[in-house]
Amino acid sequence: MNLSEAELLILQISCERTTISGYEIDQLVKDRGYIECTANKTIFVGAVLKKLMKSQLVTFVTDAAGKTRDPMLRKIAITQEGKNLLRQEILAALSSSRERDVRFDLAVAAIPFLAREEVIAALEQRKKFLREIAEHIQVLFESQGGKELPLHLRAFNHPLLFIQRELDFMDVLIQKLS
Repeated sequence: MNLSEAELLILQISCERTTISGYEIDQLVKDRGYIECTANKTIFVGAVLKKLMKSQLVTFVTDAAGKTRDPMLRKIAITQEGKNLLRQEILAALSSSRERDVRFDLAVAAIPFLAREEVIAALEQRKKFLREIAEHIQVLFESQGGKELPLHLRAFNHPLLFIQRELDFMDVLIQKLS
C-alpha cells in the first residue's frame, strides 16, 4: 500500500503521541506549516482518518462524550501495522524520492522514528539515485548539443541545479546525524 501525502503526514503525527484527536492533528498540520508539504494544499483530516481506520493503520481508542462517531472528536492511536507501514514509507521517501518531492520533506520530518544508521543509509542511497539521474540528464544535454544549444533549450540545467542542492542538503543532514 502506498500512502498519500496526507496519510503519511497524519500517521507521522499520530506516531508522535499515544493518542490524539482529529482536531489536534488538524491544528498541528496548520501550526507546523505541513500544508505546504502537500500537493493540493488541502487535507481533510476526518476523511483521511476514516480511510486509515478502514485500513487498520489507526484505531479509535476513545470518543469525546462516549457517543460521538465524529473522527475529529475521537482519540485515535496508530496501530503496529500503521507504524510498520509508516517506517517503510519514510525509508522509501528518504532513499529514492526525486528532487523537489514533498514526500522527502515529510520523511525528513519523520526521521526521529528511525534509527540514525537507517536514516544515513537511506540518504546515501538517495544520493546515489540522484547522482545517477543527474548523470543521465547530463548525457542527454551533451548528446543534444550541450552548451551550444540555444538558451531556451538549456532546460537541462534546471533539474541539475535542484539535484545539486538536494545533494548538498543531504550532506548536511548526514553530517549532523553522524
